[in-house]
Amino acid sequence: MQNIRILTAGDSSLLVEFGNEISPEINRKIAAAVQLLREQHIEGIVDMIPTYCSLLINYDPRVLSYEEISERVRGVVKMETWAGSQKKKIFEIPVCYGGEYGPDIANIAQHAGLSEEEVIQIHSSRDYLIYMLGFLPGFTYLGGLDERIHTPRLANPRLKISAGSVGIGGSQTGIYPLDSPGGWQLMGMTPVKTYDPNREVPILVEAGDYIRFVPISEAEYLRIKESVERGEYQCIVHEGEV
Repeated sequence: MQNIRILTAGDSSLLVEFGNEISPEINRKIAAAVQLLREQHIEGIVDMIPTYCSLLINYDPRVLSYEEISERVRGVVKMETWAGSQKKKIFEIPVCYGGEYGPDIANIAQHAGLSEEEVIQIHSSRDYLIYMLGFLPGFTYLGGLDERIHTPRLANPRLKISAGSVGIGGSQTGIYPLDSPGGWQLMGMTPVKTYDPNREVPILVEAGDYIRFVPISEAEYLRIKESVERGEYQCIVHEGEV
């Protein structure tokens, strides 16, 4: 339990702090703890919310006392199951870059001193770890954006960014799951719905999963979009080891 602290967070929540830095290792510890707690089916746990460095556990105090839940959590984090290799899921997210789908890609390229094609190649050349979800349902906070394409947010945020927009905000990249105001530089759009309230599982991905952006043409975008609207499209998901 080195560097791990368990703290109260109100009368029905418990906070587990795994460190004070953003790193894949800490994220693996958090993901492993969440998985172990789920497997134990502890009655009284209402929700678990992973963040960059901590895990917030909401519980029903009528079912579980603070002492009981903290003891169960201590037992889980002592297991250190994250020490070995772990399975990871990589979701392929098709993106139509540039043009009307990515109106700010020229800004990103100019800021980086690169061509638009080079920006697309760099952005789609790695797998991004989902550190946490937040801001909007299904909004992914991704780690690992190449420093060459870090781009400041817009000086004047847009009042509306369409769902599916893929953008860069400083050192982060991500997907807008819903129509929303926002200040990120938009470089493309995906037809995939990362959040759909009509789906059995509304949010497509979880913290600890990975996203791989795959460039597609406008024709492919429109074809996939139709498939998504018919409820027929399935994301390609790869499994590997961390």
